[in-house]
Amino acid sequence: MPATLLHTHRVEKPWGRRDLYPGFDDVEGGGEPVGEVWFQAPGDTAPDLLIKYLFTGEKLSVQVHPDDEEAHKRGLARGKDECWTILSATPDSTIALGPKQAIGANELRDSALDGSIEDKLDWVPVKAGDFYYAPSGTIHAIGAGLTLIEVQQNSETTYRLYDYGRPRELHLDDGVAVAHLDPYRPIVSPGPAGDPRTVLVEGPKFVLERWTGGTHPVALPEGLTAWIVPIKGSGEVAGVAFKAGECVTVTGSETITASEDADYLFAYPGTVRL
Repeated sequence: MPATLLHTHRVEKPWGRRDLYPGFDDVEGGGEPVGEVWFQAPGDTAPDLLIKYLFTGEKLSVQVHPDDEEAHKRGLARGKDECWTILSATPDSTIALGPKQAIGANELRDSALDGSIEDKLDWVPVKAGDFYYAPSGTIHAIGAGLTLIEVQQNSETTYRLYDYGRPRELHLDDGVAVAHLDPYRPIVSPGPAGDPRTVLVEGPKFVLERWTGGTHPVALPEGLTAWIVPIKGSGEVAGVAFKAGECVTVTGSETITASEDADYLFAYPGTVRL
């Protein structure tokens, strides 16, 4: 099929929420908090990318992901580059991105063990509309009070360095081994002036653009799948309708028709923009 409306899979997390976001049903009664909603194709598939919504009621663990090379050393299929489009944020919401200053491997391990790592990270204030790209190896922690869309390589390999005393496993050997020890440097890839498609990420593992409403033809090479992730508004591609809170994959040559108020992400694996 040239276009597929993906299924949703709700994932309970100790740091999640019971009040979610427009387009998603809140957790009823005393149900466990939901931290993530994954978008997945029917059947047993393992696509290159995974699209999620995150709903944070508490801070996520301080963590890091391996790149492809480090993942392959450990017998894993791929590493995990990821990025976040912030949809809503409480006034005090923050995300930690790398250390404030260069840190040694031994210091990273020791500070993870004694909890001082929290104070050594660069916690940046975030608001709705912000965007952050975190290449694999970036030490990071997503703070509380956020709703965001995460586009990532399809890997759930996470090495926890610190978890605020929660009774979950830490992965200090692997985490320290793959972590970037220098401060985080933002990567910005602006599109051409006047282009309705803003380039947010251009490689090395995927391309992510943000498109406005209207009619947009797409021509994808054979074997390449793209993901349409509507933030607001609605649209249609290859006879499949979509709206905010949903996700559609598309292949081949098709035309996306979106409402005038539409705002959506368009993602596909690759190193350069098509």
